[in-house]
Amino acid sequence: MKLRHLLALLWLVACLLPIASRAAEVQATLDRARVELGETVTLNLRADGGGLVQVPDLSVLARDFAVLGTSSNSSVSIVNGNRTAQVVVGVALRPLHEGTLKIPSFSFAGGTTAPLTLEVVAPDPSAAASGHKDVFLEATVDPASGYVGQQLVYTMRLYFVANLTNGALEDPQLAGVDVRPLGGETNYQAERAGRRYNVVERRYALMPQREGHLVIPPVAFQGDMVNLADPDAFFGNATPVSASSPPVGIDIRPAPAGAARSAWLPARELTLTLDGGPAQGELRVGQPLNLVMSLQATGLPYEALPALSLPTLDGATVYPDKPVNGTRVDGQWIVGRRQQGFAIVPNRAGTLTIPETTLTWWNVVSDHAEVARIPAQSLTVLPATGPVASPPTHAAQPSPTPVTPAPSVVSITPTTPWRWIALGSFGLWLVSVIGWLWWRRRRLRAPSEHARSAAAKVTPAQLHSAFLDAARSGDAATQAAALLAWARAERPVLQNLGELSLALAADSQRESIAALQRQHYAGVDESGVGERLAKAFRDGFAWRQDEQAINASPLPPLYPFNLHR
Repeated sequence: MKLRHLLALLWLVACLLPIASRAAEVQATLDRARVELGETVTLNLRADGGGLVQVPDLSVLARDFAVLGTSSNSSVSIVNGNRTAQVVVGVALRPLHEGTLKIPSFSFAGGTTAPLTLEVVAPDPSAAASGHKDVFLEATVDPASGYVGQQLVYTMRLYFVANLTNGALEDPQLAGVDVRPLGGETNYQAERAGRRYNVVERRYALMPQREGHLVIPPVAFQGDMVNLADPDAFFGNATPVSASSPPVGIDIRPAPAGAARSAWLPARELTLTLDGGPAQGELRVGQPLNLVMSLQATGLPYEALPALSLPTLDGATVYPDKPVNGTRVDGQWIVGRRQQGFAIVPNRAGTLTIPETTLTWWNVVSDHAEVARIPAQSLTVLPATGPVASPPTHAAQPSPTPVTPAPSVVSITPTTPWRWIALGSFGLWLVSVIGWLWWRRRRLRAPSEHARSAAAKVTPAQLHSAFLDAARSGDAATQAAALLAWARAERPVLQNLGELSLALAADSQRESIAALQRQHYAGVDESGVGERLAKAFRDGFAWRQDEQAINASPLPPLYPFNLHR
């Protein structure tokens, strides 16, 4: 075995050992906590650690839900040599009745998930008027009123009954309001006035910067819709559609008179902590004490949080580290976090006191002020184990005894280990340089198999063979992707299956693409689609030669969101 292969194998084993040594952590979440009767919701079962997992017994949900189907997704990432793996099983559910429905614990991937609750409410009567439309938009804000700087959630839903070939959906904009997306989009189905719709839901965090009554203007959507039941729909007969959301008003109040003016922090939850302690239970003069102060707030970005600091300490020097700040999305709320490290170096023995730290914030859930508090700490500082380097107080008067062996021995003894450590580090560095030069020389003399394989190109013939294999698989998504990849090898300008159909001259090829689209996008049960595709494209593409087929789409299509799963 070559040396580089052995090193790669050892590195892979080192990455896998931490993963194999711990059990998988499991978690159950819902993509939404509140739905209307007739809508669908997705239950996600997540297992950290990867591997093969089995879908748990879902029969316990039959009393409250209709189980529509399941899907799974696995991912592996390696960051700084640390390997993490995750598998997610998604379960599509449709509630059967109103009320607070309970989802029990599941035994999943060697662990047990926590139970969940889902609130199911009656459909909005005002939405029934939109049931006759093929495409329409809804918009809501939760809560409908709040304080300056408080996060509100703006939810926008696009309803459509037919297939959208392309579309552009605007983002909400309002002067004096900070608007931020809340994660990705959510796709599900809902019923309005007896019609079943596909729904694309987007959420935004709104943080008003001024008080008063604000009105979020309508958000517009424009796109092209194709009725898959119409056989002419696959020949470019798309219908332009447009819709706009209703305007939404919100009432914004100023900060209460009793709130702290130095730092107005309207949050749903806020924590302030100080972690760290003396190493081995002792704190000595000259030895640093490392502490980490963390501030986290739900409903506020990190930019709205105050910077963290420690006061000047009597008997010690404080050295701040580089801060770590960031904002993440937790469901429908943003979570801001500031973290600051400190190195405290005592300069005298005795008692070191770190005073109390407080921060006043406004709890928007209970609507009153609260105080986050770090209690004061008193630490005992012991004398240093050896002499501490400091400027001598009698440097102007030389010692009358020029030679005294003892002081020189005492001052050298503590530094002796560092000399050996430095020599050892230099030796390791030298070995690393020699090994790198040897590896570099072998690499220049013989290119690796990986470089040679990366230089290889995929030919249209290989793509043709891959498509025929996909046609036999019976998976519509795989068939569509393989066919489009093969076609782009010959016509790179093609964007989708609709443009491919327009560019073909053979009726059999266009008809097989139409059947594939009906099965893939509309869920129509088409029998023998794979065989029809393989037969129609066995001898290659029958391209049209007219200019219209060459420039099938003068404008690039817009795909602001993923409408098909």
